[in-house]
Amino acid sequence: MKNGLEDYYVIRGNKKMRFGYTTGSCAAAACKGAAKILLGGVMQKDVTLMTPKGILLTLELKDIRIEGNQVTCAIQKDAGDDPDTTNGILVYATVQKTKEPGIILDGGVGVGRVTKAGLSQKIGEAAINPVPKAMILREATEIAEKYDYEGGLKIIISVPEGVEIAKKTFNPRLGIEGGISVLGTSGIVIPMSEAALVASLRLEMKMLVEGGGSYLVITPGNYGQAFSKEQTQLNLTYSMKCSNYVGETLDMARELGVKGILFIAHIGKFVKVAGGIMNTHSRQADSRSELMAANAIRAGADLETAKEILDTITTEQSVEILRQKGYLEATMKEISDRVEFYLNKRAGEQLEVGTILFSNVYGKLGETSKVAELTMKINEQTASTKKE
Repeated sequence: MKNGLEDYYVIRGNKKMRFGYTTGSCAAAACKGAAKILLGGVMQKDVTLMTPKGILLTLELKDIRIEGNQVTCAIQKDAGDDPDTTNGILVYATVQKTKEPGIILDGGVGVGRVTKAGLSQKIGEAAINPVPKAMILREATEIAEKYDYEGGLKIIISVPEGVEIAKKTFNPRLGIEGGISVLGTSGIVIPMSEAALVASLRLEMKMLVEGGGSYLVITPGNYGQAFSKEQTQLNLTYSMKCSNYVGETLDMARELGVKGILFIAHIGKFVKVAGGIMNTHSRQADSRSELMAANAIRAGADLETAKEILDTITTEQSVEILRQKGYLEATMKEISDRVEFYLNKRAGEQLEVGTILFSNVYGKLGETSKVAELTMKINEQTASTKKE
């Protein structure tokens, strides 16, 4: 069955990548299908749904259950060619007649509950974002009007696989417990959307700031997070990951009023920053060996050492060569100084920035000038918020 997205795609790396549809679209379409069967009294195989993006979807209804005064059915999520953890899951809507007028919308199994302030929903509410919520309520209202139904409706959105999937998302860090969020501002998934990831990072930072975090510890990924935990003198209450988005992280920190950031990063990521590269993904730039070699020369290394570094595949190999030749400390000082220069240039005067560089093999390699000062401010901040 055609779903309406057959002609929608983007080109990434000379490859056509299909559009998909969001969990919000799934929930709204499932609600529409259940309401039509419940109030219209006629079995439905599929439903049409106009998305906020203006694309009309035709989606197949699955697992239809009719039980007295309620109907449940599901829509299967299709994320297109986007690497989405929710791809293929079933999003259910149960629509029930009630005596009380009005429409009640809530989340069931696998839809998260909000436990912290700072999100679009209040504490205790289901994690159904504003646009999907409006879509669901619109479809229910239109079906009720179509069949002249004047009673009330209770709508429960559930995602049975959501409990497990949520563990792989940012939700636990955002204070959303027990399941996934029902998302989608356009109703459509555009493959490999970096904007969506950056938006989720901004949301996490916003919540840290609203929770009292003026000074943050930020790591690019799992290596940095693991090394951070080994830094026993550093409190990690206000910490997060930034992935490859170093520049965007500084921009959003300035916008949100953050006073300082301490980056803790593997040399393989942040040696790129020493060259002014603010997105550290390999598809953006991969000049690690070149930057390691250039800074080794600045530190006094000979041409043969530089050539050896240029032939390495990993920065850990470069670090080993520098250690053996006696240039490691001086090279890390050169790299740290340039990391500091470029971070400060992007951050501006109102944001203090420090960086600790490390190796998985040799541990801490170097640090910038404000690390000690930022460490103290981070720890004092945590102590003061605990007293409050």
